[in-house]
Amino acid sequence: MDFIIQNILNALQWGSFYALIALGYTLVYGVLRLINFAHGDIFMVGAYIAFFVSGFLLGDTLGLSPLVTFMCAVPLTMVLTACVGVTLERIAYRPLRRKGAHRLYVVITALMCGLILEYSNLAVLGASRLKFPELVEKAVWNIGGVTITNLKVIVIVAAVVVFLFLNFIVTKTKIGMAMRGISYDKFPIPLMGIPIDNIIVFTFVLGSGFAGLAGLLFAMSYPILEPFMGMLIGWKAFIAAVVGGIGDIKGAFVGGFLLGFIEVGVVAMPFLESTYRDLFAFTILLVILWIKPTGLFGMPQSTKI
Repeated sequence: MDFIIQNILNALQWGSFYALIALGYTLVYGVLRLINFAHGDIFMVGAYIAFFVSGFLLGDTLGLSPLVTFMCAVPLTMVLTACVGVTLERIAYRPLRRKGAHRLYVVITALMCGLILEYSNLAVLGASRLKFPELVEKAVWNIGGVTITNLKVIVIVAAVVVFLFLNFIVTKTKIGMAMRGISYDKFPIPLMGIPIDNIIVFTFVLGSGFAGLAGLLFAMSYPILEPFMGMLIGWKAFIAAVVGGIGDIKGAFVGGFLLGFIEVGVVAMPFLESTYRDLFAFTILLVILWIKPTGLFGMPQSTKI
């Protein structure tokens, strides 16, 4: 029983990372019908921003304590990472959208933006890995044979809080109503006096900001940074969002945890090697999509003619 509970906690932690990134994918897709394939690399940029912000706050200039540094690094990382996402929207996506470019070209542009972020990082900082500083003193609690760390609790609680916050924004606020309106039919929205560009920028601020939060928490949990760290986890989070029903916040949240549980479950099985983790995870997710192509919470989309 202890073994099962321990792996459930591990799955909740991994699922939290996937869920935080998947929420950004589903936000942008829900409003723009755009798959922002650069989102995984925005997660990577967020981790590096957190590294440099933490180094500056801990350095000789300010000399803050690690705990105060963590409390300051969270909002600063989210704001700076949001600026990166908004910059991509202004430079890469908005010109294509205004010119009425086909959605395929926008997707290709998103892929190129991700590669630019990766190789710009590689060119500026080099291929050497960076060690993230310890911001929160690690506390380990052993409860009935189950090991729980304070970082694990922080990650899981952060994912739940972000989900509840986004769900409130989208369902209970005027700007959330505008986001849903643009998703349904963006053409009559300007006639109602709603500035589409402002709503889209707000969407990128939310998605990119929470990707930065995920990058910070991931770097604290696994304190080794490298330029391509966002590639695989970004693709997995995208798949989790699709399985949950891309465009649906609840679907992205559940899909992230589902992927985390599948991966940790495969690793925990004594008769399977850990290298089979991705094979089994993607196979099971493929079967889910085969049974329900719109995802667990997705709804079929109708096109107006």
